[in-house]
Amino acid sequence: MSHDGVGPRAVMRSVAFLTAGALAVPLLAGCGSDDKAGKPLAGPEIAPAARALVADGGTLRWAVDDVPETLNTFQSDADAVTGRIAQAVLPSMYRQDAAGRPVRNADYLESAKVVDTEPKQVVLYKLNQQAVWSDGREIGAADFAAQWRALSGKDSAYWTARNAGYDRIEKIERGANDLQVKVTFARPYADWQSLFSPLYPKDVMGTADSFNDGARRALKVTAGPFAVRKVDRKDDRVTLVRNPRWWGHPAMLSEIDLEAVARDKRAEALAAGKIDLAEIDPADAERIDLAARAKGTSTPLQGASPLLGPGGGRLAAKSLRSWVRAHDGELSGSRLRALKKRLRQLERKEKQQANLRAFEVRKSLEPAYTQLALNGSAGPLADERVRRAVARALDRKALAETVLKPLGLPAQPVGSHLALAGQAAYADNSGAIGGQDTAEAQALLADAGWVRGGPVKPQKKKGDKAAGSQGKKARETSEDGDGTYIVGEDNKADERKDRGGEDGAKHLADGKQYGDGHLRQGGAPGAYAPKGTAAPAGASSGLLAKDGKPLVLRFVIPSGPGSETLRTVADRIGTMLARVGIRTDVTKVSDDSYFKDHIASGEYDLALYSWPASAFPATDARPIYAKPVPAADGSLNVEQNYTRVGTDQVDQLFDQAASTLDSGENHALIRKADSRIWAAAGSIPLYQRPQLTAARKTLVNTGAFGFQTPVYEDMGFLRKGAKPSASASAKR
Repeated sequence: MSHDGVGPRAVMRSVAFLTAGALAVPLLAGCGSDDKAGKPLAGPEIAPAARALVADGGTLRWAVDDVPETLNTFQSDADAVTGRIAQAVLPSMYRQDAAGRPVRNADYLESAKVVDTEPKQVVLYKLNQQAVWSDGREIGAADFAAQWRALSGKDSAYWTARNAGYDRIEKIERGANDLQVKVTFARPYADWQSLFSPLYPKDVMGTADSFNDGARRALKVTAGPFAVRKVDRKDDRVTLVRNPRWWGHPAMLSEIDLEAVARDKRAEALAAGKIDLAEIDPADAERIDLAARAKGTSTPLQGASPLLGPGGGRLAAKSLRSWVRAHDGELSGSRLRALKKRLRQLERKEKQQANLRAFEVRKSLEPAYTQLALNGSAGPLADERVRRAVARALDRKALAETVLKPLGLPAQPVGSHLALAGQAAYADNSGAIGGQDTAEAQALLADAGWVRGGPVKPQKKKGDKAAGSQGKKARETSEDGDGTYIVGEDNKADERKDRGGEDGAKHLADGKQYGDGHLRQGGAPGAYAPKGTAAPAGASSGLLAKDGKPLVLRFVIPSGPGSETLRTVADRIGTMLARVGIRTDVTKVSDDSYFKDHIASGEYDLALYSWPASAFPATDARPIYAKPVPAADGSLNVEQNYTRVGTDQVDQLFDQAASTLDSGENHALIRKADSRIWAAAGSIPLYQRPQLTAARKTLVNTGAFGFQTPVYEDMGFLRKGAKPSASASAKR
C-alpha cells in the first residue's frame, strides 16, 4: 500500500507501502473467450526505438524519491527504489508485459512448467545456459535453495518481511543437469510464477548475517545488465554501471545514476540540466507542455501593473523591460527596485521554460489504484450499513474524472480490488455494492438508526471548546500548522461553489498522491423554511444523529507538498457525503505521521491511499483483505488490512485460489472474493493512478511504463540524426 508511490511487486511483498513506485493476472494461462479483463486503459509511453538507433554509452540521470535503506527487496524497509535497482541488476524468472501479465524472462529462463501435480506439485525450471553471476559462477539450484531456506519462515534469524509461497515449498533439487532446478511443493501453489523474482545469489541468502546486513548497502554479486557500483548517501545517489559479464543484449547506457530529488524540485533540476528522467506532478507536466508550444504573443493589457506580470506568455520579461524603459523617469526608488526584482524572477523563470523545451511528458496509468478506506473497527463505520451508505453516496466516475480527465488520461473508475483493467483476473465487480444512489444511501443510514434533525448532545473534542456546537466555521489549527475543517457544517463554507471537474483539478498533483488544495464545498441539499422559522433543537441542515451524537466521520489526509490530488478528492468526497447527511471532519496531518500514526494504527474513519495491482493477487492481496485475528499478546493482528474489515468467506476464497492450478477456476475464485470484498464495503476503489514522466526528448525506451517491466539494457539516447518511432519496436 502506498499513499506515496507504487513500487514493483517485490516491494509490496516487503512493506505496506508501495510507490513505485512500486502497485493482477493469472499465473498460468489466460481465460480464453471468457476473458473479462479487457484491455489496459492506457499502455506504456516510452518513445520506443530499435537498438540500432540508440547511441552506445552515455549516463542516464534518473530522479528517484530517495536512496534506499536496503538493497534487499525482502526486508521490511525496502522501497520502490530497492525494487528498481533489483530489476536492473538481479535475475527475475518472470516479468510483466504491457497488459500486466507475467511472461517468461528468456535471459534467465528457457522454460518453466508444472511437470507433476500428483502426489505433489512439481515445477521444473530450465535455466539459460549463459546465465552467470558477476563472479563467473553459474546461476543454479544452490541459489534457488538458499533463497527458499531464507524466506521459508522456518528460521527466525532471517529478518524477512514476508514468506508467502516459499513456505509451501517442500524441497529444491538439482534436475537432470546443472541447468535444471526441480521445486517440489508440500501444498499446491497457483502463484508459483511469483517466486524467485528477484533471485539473490546464495552469497546473500546463504546465512542470516549476509541476508540481514550484507545486502543492505552493497550487492557484490549480481546478474543483470547492470551492476551496483556505489550507494552514496552523502550525495544521495546510487550508481549502476554495465555488467561486463552480462550475456544478453549489451546495455546501451554505460551508466545509470539514480539521484534523490524531491518532487517539488524536479522541474528546476530538469531545467538546470541536472537530470534526464523524472516522474513529475501535473503542475510540472503543464509547465513542460507550455514550454513546448510556440512563443507567446501576449502583450500587456492597457493600464496593467508590471508588478502583476504584463504579458502572460513567454514575452512577460520582455514586456516588463519595455514598460520600465518607457516609464523610467516616473519610477520611485522603491518601485524601481520592486520592478527589477520582479524582472529577475521572470527572466529566471523564462530561462527555465526555455530549457524545459528539451523535455517532453510521457503519460500512462500506474499499476496501482487509489481507494477510499473505511475503518470498520469502531465508531459509525463498524456498522456495515453505514459503510455501504458511504459507498452508495459516491460518484466514482466524477472522482476519476476530477483526477484523470484534465491530464488527458482515461477516467474510468476501478472495478476491482484485486486487479486492474487488462490483467487476466480483472472483472468489474462493483455491482456487488451498486453505484451512486442517494435514496439508497439515505435508506441504509435510516435503517442503521441515523435520523435527521435528531437531538445532538455537545460533543467535546481535544482543542475544541464545543466541537459539537452548530455553525462552527472551522476547527482550531493544530500545533504543526495543519488545520481541520468540517464538510457539511451549517456555515457559509458549505454555500461556496464546488469547483470540481477540469477547472478545479487543473493544477492537481498526484506525485505523492496527497495534497494541500481543496475544492470548495457545496451545501447539503434540503428544504429551507421561511426566514425566521426556528430550527429543531440540534438540527443542522438535516444532517444525521443517533443517540445524541451527530454522524461525523474523521477524514485524515496528509499535508505535505505534492498532496493536492488527495486533498481535492477528499473534499469532493466530503461534498458527496454531505448530500446524504454525513459530515466529514477533515484533518490534515504531517506526511511522516500519516501512515504510521493514523492508517496503520487505525486512528481514522476515512482515508485515501493506494495499493499496487499484483500479477499474483491470491498471494499478494490476501494480507490486505484478511480478517483481523487476535494475536498472542492480546492485540489485533491486522496484517496489511488497515480497514480492519474482513470475512471468513473472503479468506477461504483466497486460500482456494492460491491452491488452484487451473487458471480459469483461479480467476473465478479471485473475482468471487472481490465481489465479497465490495459487499463488505471496507474499501472503495476509485481510480487508477496517473503516471507522468518528464523525459529528455532524445531519451528512448523509457518513460511512463504502466504495467510493463522496464528493459534496462535497451534504454539510451538516440544516435545523432535518428528519430524514435511510435511503431518502432524496442523488443529483442
